[in-house]
Amino acid sequence: MRVPFTKMHGLGNDFVMLDARERTLPPVTGPVAAALADRRTGIGCDQLILLQPASADAPGADFRMRIFNSDGSEVQSCGNAARAVALLHGSDAAVETAGGTIRVSPRDAGAEVDMGAPRFDWDDIPLAYAMDTAAMPVGWPYAGGTMHNPAAVNVGNPHVVFFVEDAYAVPLAEVGPDIETDALFPERINVNVASVSSGELTLRVWERGTGLTRACGTGACATAVAAIRRGLVQSPVTVHLPGGALTIAWQQGGTIMMTGPAQTAFTGSFEWEDFA
Repeated sequence: MRVPFTKMHGLGNDFVMLDARERTLPPVTGPVAAALADRRTGIGCDQLILLQPASADAPGADFRMRIFNSDGSEVQSCGNAARAVALLHGSDAAVETAGGTIRVSPRDAGAEVDMGAPRFDWDDIPLAYAMDTAAMPVGWPYAGGTMHNPAAVNVGNPHVVFFVEDAYAVPLAEVGPDIETDALFPERINVNVASVSSGELTLRVWERGTGLTRACGTGACATAVAAIRRGLVQSPVTVHLPGGALTIAWQQGGTIMMTGPAQTAFTGSFEWEDFA
């Protein structure tokens, strides 16, 4: 069976998009997603995105987006992918995700996405036990220092956010895996390190199931929300990631609005049996 795909990216966070809204595909499993994501023997991507008809328990959704990390694990939300989906779809849409229904709107060279309201309760992250998620009384050492008192935010998927003097001075590739898999986070965690300068944020992200990426939309949302809650920045705020910048707007009690670019890299097709 030959299957078409679209390769897209948002600030260098790249995706293989499979559209099963009007055609039937075989089941996408974790091993299939991981095989397609492999950069040496597959198409190569940070995440595989599967578009399907909306499910019966998502009234009002136009279609469903499922997200698989490069290790084959399925996750709830992906902000950069949401912008790519908006571009691919070509018009405003309500999109069902495992983290809730989001709204996407194409814009010039990108999209605006209403990511929904952030959640802060410890059991919504989730954490293994109760604590203040605005300034968690925990820390992790690394060569040259210690990161401590992070914030935790669920923006459709779980994030822990550390504010440091220099985001690029932290060896995130070394400390990220330890934090991601710490017993404090029973569903693992996305790890963000951010620094503040002139009212803007510089951010690097270790994504659970993927590793270091050039950009993480939900990480930018979680970090902006955490910084606004602490009074470090004001909304809207520019978040600078290795792949480029996003604009995040959020007011207490409201939803998170993310604006940024997305792009189609190329299209192609593959034989399903080669990866099943």
